[in-house]
Amino acid sequence: MIIPFQHQSQAHCESGVTSNLFRHHGLPISEPLSFGIGSGIFFAHIPFIKVNGMPGTTYRVYPGKIFSNVCDRLGVKSRSEKFSTVEAAMKKLDQNIENGIPSGLQVGVFYLPFLPEVFRFHFNAHNLIVFGKEKNTYSISDPVLENSVTIEYEDLAKARFAKGYPEPKGRMYYLTHVPAMKDVNLPLAIQKGIKQTCFFMTSPPIKWFGVNSIDFLSKQIRNYPTKLDSRKSTLYLGNLIRMQEEIGTGGAGFRFLYAAFLQEASQITNNPYLKELSEEMTRIGDQWRNFAYQTARVCKSRGNDVMGFGEIADLLHSIYLSEKQFYNHLKKVYP
Repeated sequence: MIIPFQHQSQAHCESGVTSNLFRHHGLPISEPLSFGIGSGIFFAHIPFIKVNGMPGTTYRVYPGKIFSNVCDRLGVKSRSEKFSTVEAAMKKLDQNIENGIPSGLQVGVFYLPFLPEVFRFHFNAHNLIVFGKEKNTYSISDPVLENSVTIEYEDLAKARFAKGYPEPKGRMYYLTHVPAMKDVNLPLAIQKGIKQTCFFMTSPPIKWFGVNSIDFLSKQIRNYPTKLDSRKSTLYLGNLIRMQEEIGTGGAGFRFLYAAFLQEASQITNNPYLKELSEEMTRIGDQWRNFAYQTARVCKSRGNDVMGFGEIADLLHSIYLSEKQFYNHLKKVYP
């Protein structure tokens, strides 16, 4: 059975899946609104938690929180399930398809053969939608791709139960009740999303989370040449770029997406100050993109450009100052 589902390419996997599922059920919420209402933007650098052998860095909230936050704030009812066996997970997915329910999945990208090989590394927080099955072939709407694709049973099963942090454990989520647009309080949902984002980015007193973590990472990078050998320094920097620019659009892309949210929120709430903050966040996104470019330059030197480490640490410190100022401004909108 193939569910009549309209695939739409988006900027980020989870906010894109959320927007596409909502639209399918008659609630036209854009991806920027999903990302902002879901409080998707975040930053953390936790060097004692290793992901693929390198310090953990994230530019977004924990997988699944964007979807659950948006559902809660818009009055949408949903269900999220994890499974202990492949057989149970695939059986439940097949039942949803038979019942005409497109379903979001959390998967590991390493086992997705429809992605270009350069993107197939061990990252287990990717999201996509399954909307059909013919024999052993599933129809997939992956929001980061231009068109819908297909995948075989064995590959999808492996992706749903990929090992490593975070383990998907067959996670599947879908909508069970969606209110009409006239019954949704968008201004209140926007307010809740912004307030939680400001809290997450400015309130944590420890150095590993929020804007303080950006400054912490800049100090770490400055010390790489003296504390790490050139190979490990290069690997750590390369991983930062990959997490920023390749995995779910990362740092710069998330800032542009959040800027788009603020611009749309400005129109919905009739608050022109949010548009000004949208422009401020766009400039911060440009800073992140420049940081990625300059970091790639140092990576190409294979860690031998010792002066370069100080330069990119300075760039990151300036981003920290910009983001700190931005969130202090944003907090004033909803004190």
